[in-house]
Amino acid sequence: MEIITREIVNELSKATGQALVSIYMPTHRLGREMQQDPIRFRNLLSEAEERLAERSFRRPDIEALLKPAHMLKLATGFWMQQSDGLAIFITPDFMKYFRLPIRFEKLLVIANRLHLKPLLPLLSRNGHFYVLALSQKQVRLLEGSLFSVDEINLEGVPTSLRQALWFDDPERQLQYHTGTAAPGAPGMRPSVFHGHGAGSDDDKSELLRYFQQVDRGLMELLGDEQAPLVLAGVDYLLPIYREANHYPYIVEGSIQGNPDETSAADLHREAWELVEPIFRTGQRQALARYRELRGSGSGLADNRVETIVPAAHYGRVDTLFVTLDRQIWGSFDASKNSLEQHEAFQAGDQDLLDLAAMQTLYHGGAVFALKPDRMPDETPLAAILRYA
Repeated sequence: MEIITREIVNELSKATGQALVSIYMPTHRLGREMQQDPIRFRNLLSEAEERLAERSFRRPDIEALLKPAHMLKLATGFWMQQSDGLAIFITPDFMKYFRLPIRFEKLLVIANRLHLKPLLPLLSRNGHFYVLALSQKQVRLLEGSLFSVDEINLEGVPTSLRQALWFDDPERQLQYHTGTAAPGAPGMRPSVFHGHGAGSDDDKSELLRYFQQVDRGLMELLGDEQAPLVLAGVDYLLPIYREANHYPYIVEGSIQGNPDETSAADLHREAWELVEPIFRTGQRQALARYRELRGSGSGLADNRVETIVPAAHYGRVDTLFVTLDRQIWGSFDASKNSLEQHEAFQAGDQDLLDLAAMQTLYHGGAVFALKPDRMPDETPLAAILRYA
């Protein structure tokens, strides 16, 4: 599965144009419903064509814009490798898709910017986490939410001790480049790690080198992520990995045992037991702080769209609470510091709730995506400001 980071979302948020298409839909991993997913996608593309035509776009331009998506519609193998939700972004310059462990509500948005708010549960601080399963033979990275977990395709990360030490050894690299078989090829004697406990100093040194490579690859992959990371592995390996680790959001507790023998579902269950208190505490503290500031008259807590959107643009929002099931259409002109809200979509509009959330993330603020009944006020948006 693909991975969504703040860096990726920031790049997507920079795309602008007259007709950028954002599609969200639930998908299925198995069963009869999986066969219906491409049909649902085809129907969403037909709806996109109709909306674009209603906005007076020329038929050749519509066909050119949606051509990559129509090709994806016919890719049988693609639809057989789904997660719980699919997000697709279409612009004149690119089409990107993400198969993610979150069940999206069906949604089609055509605006002058991509609609990214439904991704918030995978970026905010109330339900998104990772599991790093470590053994000498295998490295797995899983991305989880409250409901499910998916394994991430690892690139630039050694997937075993044997592979890490092979490519970390200049002599072995020289042999490889001068014609010796690669690790695992016929006739190649495999690397062996001796011992089942902590072992000798040499053993620990090899493990540390291995985990340093894993850490470097992981840091490059996760970028500026702030989601909790749960370690899974046997007890003598995890302290060595913590020594190599540079990811700042690693969870204190861990999943003990050989993860090679543990299913993704079981890793998800055990990891959720560790991260749920973190999410619950962080959200509860943020809501309590908002209510305290709201009652103090300090001006540091606000629930007005017309105040929060400009504040987010200028980096003044420390913590944002936003609901996902509503859009408020309008526009914000930063050069004039002017904001307009409209009851229905107008040309040039975007979802102002989406704009506030993306700008808050861009400036390093915390975002909590909440159901309407969990919002601190009866409003779709609320914020703690860094200064009044």
